[in-house]
Amino acid sequence: MRMGVLDIGSNTGHLLVVDAFRGGPPVAAYSYKEPLRLAQHLEDDAVSDDGRRRLVAFCQEAQRVAEDQGCAEVMAFATSAVREATNGEEVIAEVNAATGLDLQVLAGDDEARLTFLAVRRWFGWSSGRLGVFDIGGGSLEIATGADETPDVAYSLPLGAGRLTRDWIDAGRDVDDLRKYVRAQIADQAGAVLRVGGFDHAVATSKTFRSLARVCGAAPSAEGPFVRRSLAHADLVDLVERLRDLDDDAVAQLPGVSADRAHQLFAGALVADATMSLFGLDSLEVCPWALREGVLLERIDHL
Repeated sequence: MRMGVLDIGSNTGHLLVVDAFRGGPPVAAYSYKEPLRLAQHLEDDAVSDDGRRRLVAFCQEAQRVAEDQGCAEVMAFATSAVREATNGEEVIAEVNAATGLDLQVLAGDDEARLTFLAVRRWFGWSSGRLGVFDIGGGSLEIATGADETPDVAYSLPLGAGRLTRDWIDAGRDVDDLRKYVRAQIADQAGAVLRVGGFDHAVATSKTFRSLARVCGAAPSAEGPFVRRSLAHADLVDLVERLRDLDDDAVAQLPGVSADRAHQLFAGALVADATMSLFGLDSLEVCPWALREGVLLERIDHL
């Protein structure tokens, strides 16, 4: 069965088309994405008119692409930028009316739960108790557990795009940002660790993948089955380097796209704080994340 999952994130809109069947992993068949930057199109906590137009146009094109690719079903969801916008319900209704999609807002704890499911299926039961960390454009998801459903799942407003907009672009002190990020994560770390430590600590998301690549992990061209990890010692050095680099210089680093270069420093601060406060010397990078989790849960229901 060919299926599509449409992910409207705070930074990027991404349609992933897969061939799915019971008893096997979803196999990617086609990908269509665009840097919508919805987090930057918020005015007084509402998605701006320009942001709405861009979103509707992208979803219309994504729906056409899904039809052209032969998708029998498209699951569409939006994360923190639309979830927290004061006009989020209006935006969702406008998209659905214009496209015929059933775009839904995904709650933060569901985002963490479904990402955890994808990681569990990728690494399997031999990983034992998992700790999963995902830095998105608008939020940081943290989940831990020994089963397919996490014991604890949190979503914190610490996305790389959000922090870049609210702190760095606003000219606020970077050291104060570091303190803020660490205080937010520390406030939840106790609740996560209270239920047990991790046998396997894992990172997902484009931000973590980019940080790992800059720190020496294999490029994506080598395929998803190459083991990739991010060492905390390397990340600490990278944070100091990123402080002094402009966007053009960051975009020249391996694995960093031009549209995400501006927010890599904020993402690195969140990653550094996460690894430090949870006592993690390294994180293994998982190629599956939220989109795959949504697909896997739907396949299970079918």
